[in-house]
Amino acid sequence: MASYKFPEGFLWGGATAANQFEGGYDADGKGLSVPDVIMGGTVSTPRVITPNGVREGVYYPSHQAIDFYHHFEEDIDLFGEMGFKCFRLSTQWSRIFPNGDDAEPCQAGIDFYRKVFEACKRNGIEPLVTISHYEFPLALSHKYGGWDNPKVIDLWVRFCELLFTEYKDLVHYWLTFNEINAGTIPGMGDVMGVGILPPEDVAMTFGACDWDDPKRRLTGLHNQFVASAKAVKLAHEINPDNMVGCMIAGNTNYPRTCNPDDVIAGMEADREFNFYCGDVQVRGAYPVWAPVLWEKQGVDADYMWELAARDAEVLKAGTVDFYSFSYYQSNTVSVDPEMKKGSGNLFGGVANPYLKASDWGWTVDPKGLRFYLETVYDRYQIPLMIVENGLGAIDERAEDGKFHDDYRIDYLRQHIEQMAIAMQHGVDLIGYTMWGCIDLVSASTGEMKKRYGFIYVDRDNDGNGDFHRERKDSFYWYKKVIESQGTDLD
Repeated sequence: MASYKFPEGFLWGGATAANQFEGGYDADGKGLSVPDVIMGGTVSTPRVITPNGVREGVYYPSHQAIDFYHHFEEDIDLFGEMGFKCFRLSTQWSRIFPNGDDAEPCQAGIDFYRKVFEACKRNGIEPLVTISHYEFPLALSHKYGGWDNPKVIDLWVRFCELLFTEYKDLVHYWLTFNEINAGTIPGMGDVMGVGILPPEDVAMTFGACDWDDPKRRLTGLHNQFVASAKAVKLAHEINPDNMVGCMIAGNTNYPRTCNPDDVIAGMEADREFNFYCGDVQVRGAYPVWAPVLWEKQGVDADYMWELAARDAEVLKAGTVDFYSFSYYQSNTVSVDPEMKKGSGNLFGGVANPYLKASDWGWTVDPKGLRFYLETVYDRYQIPLMIVENGLGAIDERAEDGKFHDDYRIDYLRQHIEQMAIAMQHGVDLIGYTMWGCIDLVSASTGEMKKRYGFIYVDRDNDGNGDFHRERKDSFYWYKKVIESQGTDLD
């Protein structure tokens, strides 16, 4: 393929989440958030949540993570050295309002994020701030139950108002909720998506679990739609230059065969995972087929339509300015119960014989990214941004003492090539922030062993290491990509 020069102003950068890299879980007045009570795991051992609080003698990866809290200037300088135009990070609600509903904010938390954003500006980097990235204050879960309680809406909007006001001159790109469509999934969607906790210590699941209440979960998701819409309107009122996006866990869905039942199953997977939330946040209303999803999950459609009617004006008035998403893999769908399941696919599905998989069983499918970009842009016709994409892998130090992560470079190269094709086909793609630009804790497994970064951090699965940073080969490669506006991918 001939080299494609990405447009001036394209937002090249990297992405992180506070609960996976910030650390300082109790520093300077911060309260506990839900991830602070989720233990570490592995690819074969699920993470366990201790909903009633932190247990003594137990390792919780978020507590220190990679200690960005005390290394932010060094890290942001490294991002500046790479030439980042954009850095996606999230704010922790419980760092500014320790319990979520405090009468007054914690000034130390406000000051911390201001210093972070100022460091970005010194390096010529535009912050892209996710307001809520799986970081619900634990105290709110205990007091209000989670996002299914409508009282949480105004508490969160108050948090948003503080952010939009305090950082009016420093931040202009915002995302309301990370991977909001996680709320359609039991287990992980309850805990990390809408802050609904199990009654006792349990292993985290990415699917069916015996304590899930789908009515509560989908009510919580609806309340997030309302909160997001209110935040969009508020952001524009405080600063008309603000750009506010949604954020979807993107997933290309292929039918396994041309059996019409497989094709319909693929269509329904697209609707449930990609378009249910996208339609509400971009179009301002639930899709007409939403009752199929509600009834499939055992939730009364009349109840959900009542919620939709009650909040119709708010949803329509608060549509997003751009659509952002994560993309790691594609999903293959079959109605045949004998088909072999894919081992690492968050959304289920079966193995795709045409694709290879990562060490964690995630299919590697660059062309699926192009398919997703063109499909979503055709549907919504608003700017798109890829805010997560990357390869989790085991990085081993070579004999020369360095990290030669050619496999990561190859993965990213192939995905950027497909981005270029989509843009040549008319897709308005405005940015790309590679996930885990610096090694961080995996959300799904709680591991440090599953590394994504251009920058190595000396930290292991058990919390050992001195936190020092090192540049990998991919660091220099990505710097070259940004300098050449995507024309030099070798």
